[in-house]
Amino acid sequence: MVKLTELIFRDAHQSLIATRMRTEDMLPACPLLDQIGYHSMEVWGGATFDVSIRYLNEDPWERLKKLREALPNTSLQMLERAMNIVAYRNFPDDIVEKFIYYAKKDGIDIFRIFDALNDLRNLEAPIKAVKKVGGHAQCALSYTVSPVHTVDRYINDFLKLQKMGCDSLAIKDMAGMITPKRAYEIISGMRDAGVKIPIDLHTHCTSGMAGMAYMKALEAGVDIVDTAISPFSCGTAAPPTESVVAALKDTEYDTGYDLKLLLEARKYFLKVWEKYKPYHKMASLRVDPSVTYHQIPGGMLSNLLFQLEQQGKADKYEEVLKEIPRVRRDLGYPPLVTPTSQIVGVQAVLNVLFGRYKKIAKETKEYVRGMYGKPPGEISKEVYEIVLGKNWKDEIVEGRPSDYLEPMFDKRKKELEEMGLLKKPEDVLTYALYPDIGLKFLKGEVKPEKIVVKESISAPKIPARYKIKVDGELYSVNVKSDAEVEIDGKSYKVEIAEMEKDAKKEEHGEIVIKSPMLGVIIKIKVKEGQRVKKGDTVAILEAMKMENEILAPADGIIKKINVKEGQNVNAGDIIAVMG
Repeated sequence: MVKLTELIFRDAHQSLIATRMRTEDMLPACPLLDQIGYHSMEVWGGATFDVSIRYLNEDPWERLKKLREALPNTSLQMLERAMNIVAYRNFPDDIVEKFIYYAKKDGIDIFRIFDALNDLRNLEAPIKAVKKVGGHAQCALSYTVSPVHTVDRYINDFLKLQKMGCDSLAIKDMAGMITPKRAYEIISGMRDAGVKIPIDLHTHCTSGMAGMAYMKALEAGVDIVDTAISPFSCGTAAPPTESVVAALKDTEYDTGYDLKLLLEARKYFLKVWEKYKPYHKMASLRVDPSVTYHQIPGGMLSNLLFQLEQQGKADKYEEVLKEIPRVRRDLGYPPLVTPTSQIVGVQAVLNVLFGRYKKIAKETKEYVRGMYGKPPGEISKEVYEIVLGKNWKDEIVEGRPSDYLEPMFDKRKKELEEMGLLKKPEDVLTYALYPDIGLKFLKGEVKPEKIVVKESISAPKIPARYKIKVDGELYSVNVKSDAEVEIDGKSYKVEIAEMEKDAKKEEHGEIVIKSPMLGVIIKIKVKEGQRVKKGDTVAILEAMKMENEILAPADGIIKKINVKEGQNVNAGDIIAVMG
């Protein structure tokens, strides 16, 4: 008999609709799902925390409590990013311990713990914290393909994790590219090497090999596989639960689940799927064997598309896909899973929009320093120098990244108390993990994103004639082609400008510093009247969930600051004026 972990409330909608499913659409299905008898339901962690406070104006802690109450007979599981927890950087041990304590208290039974770099040092503290509160520690290794990621390396690391006290192990194939042969080799190799605890295989349908990989994994001795109710399955998501249950019926792997109950759940989620139609992306729904080349996981694909659309650069999607493997190689072949998928993806976007490494995200610098852990492969001296500068050797950290961090919980708690925003202990963690958007959420300043069905707009026919009134004056406009327009009989050439650079020298000697992309100003690092040098940080822009430093393009004095911290800006908006 094989057991299933159901992904409908976490990974399934993270992979297909950018994690936008609301709690109100989960709760009605819970009484039905609670009867299935799943090994577990993954309901929390991953991007659900970030998206809830950033876009939905939902408290993720309250979601967890409601799901715990609605699913009394089912083990609830979360995806925990080791020392990153549910964010995009490492945190000190006290934050990890407090987070796991309250996650267990509010309803989580099984913690799937993974580190983006498979740096086992980063799993030690979360494993201990989970065991301390009586939770189940399922330790996962991120599956990827590279010159340094061999079958023997995976088997040896899994043996180490078993010795570290894990209750079960998981192969986390976030990009859906594990082959049947490789699945069999790793799992049978684990068993032959002495792995006694349960093994879970998590994969996606992106490459089209998931069903075959699951079958070979079962033959090799896997105990659990991950699936999603069919309306939120396939494409960049997991295999469909109903199909897997039907395929295994009357075999030695029979799940024993009631297919009629699952089909009832399917009917409900078909309606939910239609509700989120504005988030459907054809690229996320199709099988894409090219994932075996670019290795981008489903959640990253759907979010990457969404983020490029927000920036008005969806046409750069294919270029970004080609750039991602190059950046990954430069950074020592990290598995593309959050947060390294976000770091590599955003740096690839910046490289496409502005030129290779002309703009470098703050997180890219921290990664190269070693503040996320030890990269699986080597980073060249050339890349170190490009990212960190000529004195890059002085920037590198060798130990466990969190050992360099000061305890944070008590400090953040005191800050919230002084602001009068502390309502429950979990709020401290929300603020600590996401100090900017978390604070905005706790203040009640986040407006829930509306689900808007966009009507298609047909492009105007060319040539076309218009009468346009500007400031009371009527103009006759003749659009002759996409490169020529005639206004009141006079012809003008039309050029489509690329995204403006972040600084522009004006005629009267001032330098206007502009935002390079859409985002939020989370920190202003200078004051009016301050003298700065070329390369000094003027402001920090959060764009595509990464921090981007806006630098002074020359020596000079800050004459005017045009934005405030927390302000949303568009590409081309003026951040500051220098003289």
